[in-house]
Amino acid sequence: MRTFWNTTGGLTPLQEWRPNCWIQVTCPTDEDRQLLEQTYNIPDYFLTDISDTDERARYEYDDGWMLIILRIPYVKEIRSRTPYTTVPLGIIHKRDVTITVCYYETNMMIDFVSYQQKRGEGFIDYVDMIFRIFLSSAVWYLKRLKQISNLIDKAKRNLDKEVNNESLIGLSRLQDSLTYFATSIRGNENLLAKLKFKLQIDELDADMIEDVNIEMSQAKETTNIYSDILESTMDTYSSIINNNMNTVMRTLTSVTIIMMFPTFIASLFGMNLVNGMEESPFGFLVALALSVAVSVLLWWIFRHKRLI
Repeated sequence: MRTFWNTTGGLTPLQEWRPNCWIQVTCPTDEDRQLLEQTYNIPDYFLTDISDTDERARYEYDDGWMLIILRIPYVKEIRSRTPYTTVPLGIIHKRDVTITVCYYETNMMIDFVSYQQKRGEGFIDYVDMIFRIFLSSAVWYLKRLKQISNLIDKAKRNLDKEVNNESLIGLSRLQDSLTYFATSIRGNENLLAKLKFKLQIDELDADMIEDVNIEMSQAKETTNIYSDILESTMDTYSSIINNNMNTVMRTLTSVTIIMMFPTFIASLFGMNLVNGMEESPFGFLVALALSVAVSVLLWWIFRHKRLI
């Protein structure tokens, strides 16, 4: 799906392309790819690189075209190993053509368009637009991190009640998401540092870059904090599980030892040997009483030693 936006004096949709407008392409079809490659002569490998979900944040030039790949947060709607991850967003520019391409429909880009329309100011130039997208991505990282924090707290409350596999697996998946976030934010920071020297920036752009740096630094620090908290939480519950397992095994061992002596006594008196109690009417009661006495004594000893 492609949309043409007028970026001067406000963000308004256009029916067709005009010079210096913004072409937003989301989940491109074969028709969209053909239009971009044939009408605007975009290098075909640009779109191939953007479609690669593992493509790192970077920029490059080819035949006057500039490609910027930014990693943005993305939430998978279906159950997945990593509910929160990142996907590449491509920004392609040459003279009066500015195109953004993303193979996923993200809340970030929907919110970006809505916010710019509320501002009613549009973009000064393509450089201003690029840095505003950087700023929006940093803000959305913080939003997603807040959601991850709420999920961590919820899982911890469930684990406080009962240590179960579902909550532990959920925490493990969130740990994977934080790893993706940390890697992507670090890549975006490096990309931003390089673009400061490659793009023609003015005083307003410099202020915008400073805002982006602040938001990205906060997102990176928050990601590291949540990752450390989650790692500590996983280690704590792992220790609790091991401790509970040791307690169960110790209790079972103690019970086994206690039950071993009545079995031994019953086996001893049940042998086909002369023991002096073959004709005694109290033989069974003596064996039973002896078994109970030994069991109670062992139980008291283990209880005193806190083995049960």
